[in-house]
Amino acid sequence: MRRTLTALAALAASVALLAGCASGAPDTGASAGPSVGASSAPETQLEGELTIYAAASLKAAFDDIAAEFEAANPGVDILPIVYDGSSTLVTQLSEGAGADLFASADEANMDKAVAADLLADDPVLFATNTLVIATPVDNPGQVADLADLADPALNVVLCAPEVPCGAASIRLLDGAGVSVTAKSYEQNVTAVLTKVIEGVADAGLVYRTDVAGHDDVESIVPEGADEVVSRYPIAVLADAPQPEIAAAFLAFVTGAEGQAILAEYGFGAP
Repeated sequence: MRRTLTALAALAASVALLAGCASGAPDTGASAGPSVGASSAPETQLEGELTIYAAASLKAAFDDIAAEFEAANPGVDILPIVYDGSSTLVTQLSEGAGADLFASADEANMDKAVAADLLADDPVLFATNTLVIATPVDNPGQVADLADLADPALNVVLCAPEVPCGAASIRLLDGAGVSVTAKSYEQNVTAVLTKVIEGVADAGLVYRTDVAGHDDVESIVPEGADEVVSRYPIAVLADAPQPEIAAAFLAFVTGAEGQAILAEYGFGAP
């Protein structure tokens, strides 16, 4: 009888134990997913100030690109971009000017930056450009082609030879067999365009992107312009204070959105 009672007691204990296991007590190792309402760690947000040195011909396009980049990255403040002739910018960077990015209007001046060990990585081509003849709206010199620029009676303004637009102008004029004695040689293409718009010059050679959207200047596409193509490279600088933001901006410029903005301003694909 005692054995029977003992067996019954053991059976009852087992039943009670099973009932307890089935009572809904949670198994903390059962789910690998997050609990309801839990949020994953937020993505790293870019924060800081970015300093860019860029060729003068990029001003309108890069101002728009910078605004779009800041809108997409609220924590980033792009300081006023330093625009000038690419050769001037390389000199300033070589002399210790602090910046995160350098965008040149030609490969020759970017090569100078490479030779001076100014870059963190290899430069990337992101745009192309070609030259046009710019004249005031009324075209007082009656300029129609490159040959007309050889007229000594005309006040012709060109970019200096060391500046990308100047080097391109020399190639274009040499290819056409035209010799021009300019009244002045400017350190960036913006200065050439300004003199034409103000009527100080009868004509000048500028990039096609410089005259886009201007109703205060006329432009003529000279023969052979499509054979003299300026290629624009961009690179993160070795001493960039904000290399992560600089790399993100470079990716934006070379990405779909940046390329679309450049195309709107007349730049060609790299």
